[in-house]
Amino acid sequence: MNGRRLWAVVLKELRQIRRDRVTLAMIVGIPLLQLILFGYAINLNLRHLPAAIADEARTSQSRQLAMDMIATGVIAPVAEANSAQELMRLLRRGEIRVGVAIPADVERRLARGEEAVQVLVDGSDTVVQSAALPLAQLPLARRAEGTPSSSVPLPAAPIGVVSFYNPQRVSAINIVPGLIGIILTMTMVMFTAVGIVRERERGNMELLIATPLGRAELMIGKVLPYGLIGLVQTSLVLLLGLLLFAVPIRGSVLDVYWASLLLILANLSMGLLISTRAQSQFQAMQMTFFIFLPSILLSGFMFPFDGMPRPAQWIAEALPLTHFLRLIRGIMLRGAGLAELWPEVLALLGFIALMMTLAIARFRKRLD
Repeated sequence: MNGRRLWAVVLKELRQIRRDRVTLAMIVGIPLLQLILFGYAINLNLRHLPAAIADEARTSQSRQLAMDMIATGVIAPVAEANSAQELMRLLRRGEIRVGVAIPADVERRLARGEEAVQVLVDGSDTVVQSAALPLAQLPLARRAEGTPSSSVPLPAAPIGVVSFYNPQRVSAINIVPGLIGIILTMTMVMFTAVGIVRERERGNMELLIATPLGRAELMIGKVLPYGLIGLVQTSLVLLLGLLLFAVPIRGSVLDVYWASLLLILANLSMGLLISTRAQSQFQAMQMTFFIFLPSILLSGFMFPFDGMPRPAQWIAEALPLTHFLRLIRGIMLRGAGLAELWPEVLALLGFIALMMTLAIARFRKRLD
């Protein structure tokens, strides 16, 4: 083996890596991205869960109960409710994760040692269930008879925690709906990211240039077949989830497909934008990886969204998978409709419009 020739090959590869900006970005970016995500953004110790308190008693003692629960740091009120029924509506819409119902006769129940406070938990996320359980251990107090200035501690039994949508804490019920989003994100973005690049590498762009197709017609025409593939993938996951794991669909099946179609279009448009930047199929796959890694880690699929610091949540809000997970879990597990989840629908529609506009603007129907 000749050392000079070997060193020449090594130098050649180093120069090629230096010229390949995407590969250079992956060498530095992947370790940095994973370090930040796993060390900073991911937190399994949930605190300040979005909550609402329905205080029907409106007494000094009921207000003290509410303040004691907030003081634990487990919940943070983000909405108002006047009854347990309103709490259920907020849970179904995904606006809160925990609801606290204090009945009008709370003092009488405390005096009798009965269940005085009910904590309603969105059990579609098993991590949220576990995080809310400490509320059941919160010690309450009632005033001792004849001594209005003192109080008698009560056991935690007067607080009841009720988990909805997945009371048995079956992990498959939470995971399978999210898998629809993961599969669609991984396949749809990659299919379209590689699509136009493959046409350029194979020389087929010359044939497309010779046609009277406009830019929008060409790009939309290339994504429509993949949209049908995405709907087939959705049907396959739904069917297997029902047959193998008994995953319920409590909402409208049609809403499930509409939500899936929104994610499909969002991912396809993102893949098209990547394809206008990538110079080779390998580069297209590299760029896809940079989208997929934050999506799977920050969207709430693997790790709880509520446990992330605020900057990480801002990044997650820019990812279509984050909004789809809220949609699909709301429809399948909580029985919500698209109209109730309209903020997530608008977010996906805005993402689709932005990505398609940028992709069409960047595409040039000519040879590079």
